[in-house]
Amino acid sequence: MKRSFPAEFVYQLLSLLLIIVVVHAFYAGVVRPNATAILLAQAAAIKADPAAVIESSLWVILKDWEQESEVILTLWGIAIMGWKAKLAVAEQRMFEADLLELAEGQSILPEDARQYARALEALPPADRERLLPQALLTALGRFRSTRSIQDVSSAVDSICDARGDRLDSELSMVRYIAWAIPSIGFIGTVRGIGDALSQAHKAVEGDIAGVTEALGVAFNSTLIALLLSIVLMFMLYQLQLIQERLTLDTRAYCERKLIQHLQVP
Repeated sequence: MKRSFPAEFVYQLLSLLLIIVVVHAFYAGVVRPNATAILLAQAAAIKADPAAVIESSLWVILKDWEQESEVILTLWGIAIMGWKAKLAVAEQRMFEADLLELAEGQSILPEDARQYARALEALPPADRERLLPQALLTALGRFRSTRSIQDVSSAVDSICDARGDRLDSELSMVRYIAWAIPSIGFIGTVRGIGDALSQAHKAVEGDIAGVTEALGVAFNSTLIALLLSIVLMFMLYQLQLIQERLTLDTRAYCERKLIQHLQVP
């Protein structure tokens, strides 16, 4: 597992840098020019007809740096979860293989455990480090040393619980991102309200354009933050469900393919 940590870290860092570059280029080349043109057109329409109805525009809603930061963080969180989901799918593929090649009704004695362990140790390093082979190796080693089926079951539960805890802890960065997005939205709300209050004297004089634009910043940043948080949290819970199923399926596989075949003379 030591080899996978640098690869994952490099992936997260490079994905963040790439997302920042792409999103900022999109904002600089598409979002903000369109938003500026729309705002100028709206200002001209209001100047010509104060009773004109102004429709909301997606470009205007997305134009501020808070929304840009929220989009960047959301895409980064999705990229991180994509890596985790890829690993989980690779783990699930191990269930398709008959790793022990046991016939129906065949028994495994403590003296046979080493033989079956060698077959698992012969797997490629990447596959050998996955949860299912690790659980089977641990179970066979425990059976060989203790000759107790109850100890084997406890060993499988322990390694599955440990892997489940580790998978859950590895999602801490995604949880932080899911918390940071609404926080940035609230920062935009505070900034927008502060700007609106600083221009309150203009509103008293009849010029409400600045106050309206500042309040738009406040509401738009929170709106985008909440929408993106809903999407990100949905994907996070789906990933957690996949990981929980992985540990449950591993327990079931070990029970069906190994523990039921164990026999103590």
